[in-house]
Order: sequence, then C-alpha cells, then structure tokens
Amino acid sequence: MRTTTRAAAALLSFLLLSGCAGIGFSDLAPRIAEPVPTVPSFASRQFVADDGAHLPLRVWLPAGRVKATILALHGFNDYSNAFDGPAADWTRDGIAVFAYDQRGFGRAPSRGLWPGTWRLDEDMANASRLVAARYPRVPHYILGESMGGAVAITGAARSVGAQRPVADGLILAAPAIWGRATMNLFERAALWTAYHFVPNMTLTGRGLHILASDNIPMLRALGRDPLVIKATRVDAIEGLVNLMDRALAAAPRLDRRLLVLYGEHDELIPREPVQLFIAALPRTTAAGRTVAWYPAGYHLLLRDLDAELVQTDIASWVLHPEAALPSGDDGPTGRPLAGKDHGAAAG
Repeated sequence: MRTTTRAAAALLSFLLLSGCAGIGFSDLAPRIAEPVPTVPSFASRQFVADDGAHLPLRVWLPAGRVKATILALHGFNDYSNAFDGPAADWTRDGIAVFAYDQRGFGRAPSRGLWPGTWRLDEDMANASRLVAARYPRVPHYILGESMGGAVAITGAARSVGAQRPVADGLILAAPAIWGRATMNLFERAALWTAYHFVPNMTLTGRGLHILASDNIPMLRALGRDPLVIKATRVDAIEGLVNLMDRALAAAPRLDRRLLVLYGEHDELIPREPVQLFIAALPRTTAAGRTVAWYPAGYHLLLRDLDAELVQTDIASWVLHPEAALPSGDDGPTGRPLAGKDHGAAAG
C-alpha cells in the first residue's frame, strides 16, 4: 500500500537521481497461465473469472433482508481485506458487500504483475453481473478505493472495450486519476526512463515520508501483512499510470450516478486531477452527483481515524441517494472539488 500512485512516481524521480539506492530486481517473470474459457461464477470463497482464473472472494451479508449491494474494488498493492471493517458496518444497514483480490494482488494469480486495464475491467463487469443475478431486485453499487476507483471509472465508461458492469451508481473513494496530464515533466520522464530500461526493477516507498492515513496502528498492520505488496515492479507502476490516464480521460463519458469522496490531507492523489475529473463530468448527470470533501481525511478514507464518518455517508447514499450526507461534508466544504458551477452535491 505504501507504493501507490503519487508515492510511486515521486520515488522514481528520487531513485533515478540518487543512483538507484534501495532498489532490487524482481525474480517475477511474466508467468501467466493459458486462459481456459469458463462461465464466471462465485464458488467456495472464489470468484472464478471467464478465463478460469480463481480470485479470492470475501462476502459480508446482512443478518436480515438485503436492501442493496456493493461490489468493492481495493487499491494498488492492497487486497480485498481492505473492506473488512467497513463491510461489517454496512451489513448492519442491510447492505451486502462483495470484494475480491484483483489480479496481481493479494492471493490472486500473477502476484506483482500488472494484468492490464481491460482484464481488470472485464473481471469487474463479470463480478457485477454475478452479484446482480444473486440479488435481482435491489440496487447495485460499485465502490472503488484509489486504484479500484480508476477501474470502476474505466469499466463504467468502457474505456478499453470490456463489458459494461451492472451498477446503479459508482462510489469513488480517493480515486486514482493522477494521470500523466497532471504530472510534471520530470515525473513523466522518470517513469518513461525506468519503464523502458529497467521494467522489472522493484521499488519501495521507504524514506518518502508520505502519510496515507492518520490511523497509525492500521498502517503498521499493513506493513506487517504479507499479502500487502511492499516492493513494486516499475512495469506495474507504468500499468497503473496508464489506467489513471484512461480514468481521467473517461470523465466526459461517465453517465452514472456518482459519489466522489476525497480527503483534504490526501498525500497520494493531488487535488488538481480530482478537480479536473469532476469538472469534465457530463453536466447532464449533475443531478445524480454527490461530492464530499473531508477536512480531516487522508487517502485511506475508509480506514482513517474518522472512517466511521465516511462509512456512514456511503451507507446513507446507497440507501437514500437523493438525501444529503449525514456528515454534512457534501455541503460548502465540498466546493474545493465540485466548483461553484456544480455545487458540492446536486440533487
């Protein structure tokens, strides 16, 4: 989790200037099994994808009636365990939550290797169809945290031609949309150089002093978790940046109901690309758009010390999308993102 978006690009710049201290070369060769076409399914804590890949699946179900569903997509170098805390709260509100380890992460196949935007989008589309088939008469939402937000965007906009997911709306928590268009020349040059000359070099976030959350015990637990990737290949960072490029460019085609969440203290995704993304959204869908700006929030909004505030807002929006958020952070405080033309929350 430490080597993500802004941290990864900044680290590239730092290492290329400093003689590449603190790097290694991965022994991970691209060993990807031949696809075996199959019918996607949820079975025995596994999401079986259309090519036969088995992706670890976590499911949290309410004790009573299911009122809505959330398909949750984790961030870069993280895995589905990211939603264990929030999901437990959402089930008490009648929301069923599904999350799987995306390819290349957690216990999913090809750990440490970038699977490609199309593959990530196609997996999301198939998983969303399985959730909708299981609960056909309730609203369905896709929640993406950081990289997961970029996947939700590119999939919903069909940026690379994957199937369209089943979703009544998208929840974008600190979405990873820091594409090249909003990087400086040095950051772009550093990434290009590293990718073309040392693509299998691995980088860590040590020494950057970038704080992903104010929840320090949680960050320490992530550091001890063997399923959280600590050293990232340069070609995986290149893949992530390509995904972020597409997510930022997809804004004008994103015609879904949206909840966008961002923390004032986010040190990984700068404010500018989020502002550009929101400004580029179709004006025809402004009535279904809610933007929340959390003055105390960091990048990992769902695991910050104020996570309960964000989790409550999400549950409220899923069950009552036309209502104001309980926190009130979709009011005037949201204007640094939404802009005066849109208001913080329309509709």
